[in-house]
Amino acid sequence: MLLFSILYNRGVYPEESFAKVKKYGLPMLLTQDEGVKSFISNLTAQLSGHFSHSGNELIVLEKEWLEAGKLQRVVLVIMSKATNEVLERWNFSIETDCEVVEKGVSREKSDKEIMREIQAIMRQIASSITYLPCLDEPCVFDVLAYTDKDVAVPFTWIESDPKLIANPQMVKLHSFDTKIHKVDTLVSYKNDEWEEQ
Repeated sequence: MLLFSILYNRGVYPEESFAKVKKYGLPMLLTQDEGVKSFISNLTAQLSGHFSHSGNELIVLEKEWLEAGKLQRVVLVIMSKATNEVLERWNFSIETDCEVVEKGVSREKSDKEIMREIQAIMRQIASSITYLPCLDEPCVFDVLAYTDKDVAVPFTWIESDPKLIANPQMVKLHSFDTKIHKVDTLVSYKNDEWEEQ
């Protein structure tokens, strides 16, 4: 959901390629672009786990990176379509409570509290257009996943450079905390207005 919100609010895809839905108590837009939906679906399966349907039952086939506590960070990179220059990096740092993952210890936090924290981030993403530079050229995106070194990487994934921005401007957004993971969010962006002439 956060990725769709960023892609919409930053104008990476046209407004008409999104449909309105209500999630986390907020109106949101989900992409209708089949290529993007497929990419995000495959990404989510790898990060969160592989699932299979058996009748009306959803069966977890394999614990994947997030559930196993092996995912450290996810970065959404927005780049110029013409030059591949990195314009923005949306960094989601993930801290896993190992005691919960390894020992099954339960943490007390209501779903309502978690939703309130996610809503705060969604609002910040929506308001980002007020302080981030306009993306006035066609853009594309990529997603980078930083995992523990011992993680098996599927053949469909490739290693990438970190797609950094030289001398970026940075804005820290709200964090949110589930019963298992704490996620800190930071957006860094290229700001030509601050470059020396």
